[in-house]
Amino acid sequence: MAGTARGAVKLPLWTLPYVFAFFMAGIMAMIMSAVIVGVNGGIDAGYPARVLDAYAIAAPTAFFAVLAVRPVVMRLVALVVRLG
Repeated sequence: MAGTARGAVKLPLWTLPYVFAFFMAGIMAMIMSAVIVGVNGGIDAGYPARVLDAYAIAAPTAFFAVLAVRPVVMRLVALVVRLG
């Protein structure tokens, strides 16, 4: 299989919503934390620490938010995208 390491262990399919939420929340929370901290407090020597402080709150919040809204989003996608 292209793009996979030989002998790589993969998680079972039932973990997909949780793994998706983990990566989506982590990436989006970091982007949003960086932008909002920069806009509100400016970019100076304390910027990285403030971003990490904001991220510590944003990431878990985003994880549970993604899990909560995923079923609604899936239904909305099914309404506008021809599946199969």
